[in-house]
Amino acid sequence: MTKAIAFASFDATSPLAPFHFERREPGATDVQIEILFCGVCHSDLHTVRGEWAGTVYPCVPGHEIVGRVTKVGREVTGFAVGGLAAVGCMVDSCRACPSCRAGLEQYCERDDVTWTYNSPDKHLPGQVTYGGYSSQVVVDERFCLRVSDQLPLAAVAPLLCAGITLYSPLRHWGAAAGKKVGIVGLGGLGHMGVKFAHAFGAHTVLFTTSPGKADDARRLGADEVVVSRDADAMRRHAGSFDLIVDTVAVPHDLDAYTGLLRRDGALVLVGVPEKAHPAPSVGRLIGRRRSVAGSLIGGIRETQEMLDFCAERGIVSEVEVIPMQRIDEAYARMLRSDVRYRFVVDMSSLGG
Repeated sequence: MTKAIAFASFDATSPLAPFHFERREPGATDVQIEILFCGVCHSDLHTVRGEWAGTVYPCVPGHEIVGRVTKVGREVTGFAVGGLAAVGCMVDSCRACPSCRAGLEQYCERDDVTWTYNSPDKHLPGQVTYGGYSSQVVVDERFCLRVSDQLPLAAVAPLLCAGITLYSPLRHWGAAAGKKVGIVGLGGLGHMGVKFAHAFGAHTVLFTTSPGKADDARRLGADEVVVSRDADAMRRHAGSFDLIVDTVAVPHDLDAYTGLLRRDGALVLVGVPEKAHPAPSVGRLIGRRRSVAGSLIGGIRETQEMLDFCAERGIVSEVEVIPMQRIDEAYARMLRSDVRYRFVVDMSSLGG
């Protein structure tokens, strides 16, 4: 076992605090990574505050991990000591069901995904996994990802969750030149949606409730910006979208967007609200063969594809780098939407 230090939540209300624990020694197919940067996701906040059922304390969040390899097992072929590596939302799955064999581990049909944190640890029975708000991590090579050294590593970290969460549905539903794509919300997820939709060549429209975000949206790649509270502006786009990806994580009227879809268009939800959205009108769906769908991160193969695409195109997240000691301040600011557009923790701030 190897000693590690972290920041952890010890209950649903107290600030995160230092935590010492042990990681397993790397096995034959394992990669040990010194964590350099870890992104801060809204799911971290929901989990540590017990807003999603099942939090086990102490909880070490973090699933947007970039670091340097410090040790590899004897059977590892894709990573070497001194190189870069990344870890996203998953560190294992059943590997045998149809979804896992298809490279879609996030949809494991045996419900046997091992999430990067707060998930039963297959290697340490009776314990849960600890995430990236820590000095190091040990992960099977099959769930490690290659990272380009040509991109700023802090800005790469959020690609491991925010990035792939938008890349996957845009790829799956065919965002490309000649298609009209909408992104609802310009936050940690939405800003990556704008960047990717633009990079894929689609005519990209941002929907926002904040007129003040229009200039930023255009800088990031939006061709148009629509203030969703402007009924006339919304009506002008009726029946014209091939795809709309909705990143908003609070309940809202989905009919406002299904009516904007053309025949066979899809509204894809990636935000997870605490309470359910109002049910969409069935008539609007069947009348144009429209669909409402959902999408969850991406598999390991697709995440690597995304990272390679980003390296080729120079695409990274817009980030604000903070020390670990400011994590609770960052959570409070996230709740106020006071970040453009993703916090990333510099893990060197943990100290020895």
